[in-house]
Amino acid sequence: MPATIDDIIDRLGGPEPAARLTGVTTEAVRKWRQAGAVPSRHWAAVSAATGLPMDELRGEPLVTNGDIPAGATAALVLADGAVFWGRGFGAHTDKPAPVGEICFNTGMTGYQETLTDPSYAGQIITFTFPHIGNVGTNLEDIESASVAARGLVIKQDITEPSNWRSTLHLDTWLRARHIAGIAGVDTRALTVRVRDGGPPTGVLAFPADGKFDLTALRAQAEAWPGLEGMDLAREVTCLQSYDWDESSRAWPTGFGRQTAPVRHVVAVDYGAKRNILRCLAAAGCRVTVVPATASAEDILRHQPDGVFLSNGPGDPAATGEYAVPAIQGVLAKGIPVFGICLGHQLLALALGAKTFKLDRGHRGANQPVKDLTTGKVEITAQNHGFAVDLDTLPPSVTPTHVSLFDGSNEGLACTDRPAFSVQYHPEASPGPSDSHYLFHRFVEMIERRA
Repeated sequence: MPATIDDIIDRLGGPEPAARLTGVTTEAVRKWRQAGAVPSRHWAAVSAATGLPMDELRGEPLVTNGDIPAGATAALVLADGAVFWGRGFGAHTDKPAPVGEICFNTGMTGYQETLTDPSYAGQIITFTFPHIGNVGTNLEDIESASVAARGLVIKQDITEPSNWRSTLHLDTWLRARHIAGIAGVDTRALTVRVRDGGPPTGVLAFPADGKFDLTALRAQAEAWPGLEGMDLAREVTCLQSYDWDESSRAWPTGFGRQTAPVRHVVAVDYGAKRNILRCLAAAGCRVTVVPATASAEDILRHQPDGVFLSNGPGDPAATGEYAVPAIQGVLAKGIPVFGICLGHQLLALALGAKTFKLDRGHRGANQPVKDLTTGKVEITAQNHGFAVDLDTLPPSVTPTHVSLFDGSNEGLACTDRPAFSVQYHPEASPGPSDSHYLFHRFVEMIERRA
């Protein structure tokens, strides 16, 4: 029988002795109690201090099928054995049920854009804002043609839509795209669990027959390898090159068209959001989109004035196996380069730096970032689980932006060539226009080289 968190802390002699004996802070012990579990990274120290086997530190045991709570039609089963019951919505899940990394998003708006952001491939999204579905869905607020996320977790049942732009209820929209969700979950407890213990692997089950094989679901979660080492850009990139001319939305006419571009940009699609392409077009660019696997020769064949490296999912080191040589080939020609999110990380790798996985990632529309050049603080939208290791940047690369949440790198610029990038999403407009200057900076860089 797994030990409860209270049993573990009592065995250690209370919070302060527990912190001292396991080499953590009393704040960490407080978070153990708050989350109701010891994070896996502390298991070895706690096991050594208490004599408990690690199997007893995994938390509460799985319940049996006979213990399904009344009204529950879906379950989120984590690799450590925790089960969150709730009410399923969207599409019923097949076997095997969708599995992925559990993350949380703190944005209060833009759930449709979030769900269709290709950077969420391989993840199940927990929305911390309770009113999901309140503006329905429409044909414009999408960042790609399909839903990249593997599922969603919300607190309250989907809100009825109340917005003049709504054309479809969120539940209907999800069913049409074969995506499942679970409502009625204590999203605060789940978020605390992710915050304190890192993103766990989970399986979201919403079976049509209402039967749950919890042992099999947990085994499926335990067997999933995680995002480290996983190249997901291949799964979300375009299959062939295409041209893009749609520009930013304006009231009341809607999206525009770039009919008189002044420069030609090739955008490498590692999972590009449509609004990034719109911002490039709005800045005066003719945009040609190429697949993530395009070589330097493939890119240069289009004779670009500049090259854009898009956002995308997965581990940058894995995608870098084929992306880095292509980027290095472009840099060697002196062509201006601008990267966002995964594109930022890939540019750093191409310049000789390294990346690492963050403990909990940055996801939401309220992330403060400081521009180290101007001292200005921007409110940004972010969605990444990896970051650039500052200590590995070569002398010719300067950090330009920093996260005010955890001090991680949010931007870089080269001093010996026309290339720069940011970790956050300037096109997402949470500020709402704090970061739009970056697209114009890219065009200005192109103009200086012309």
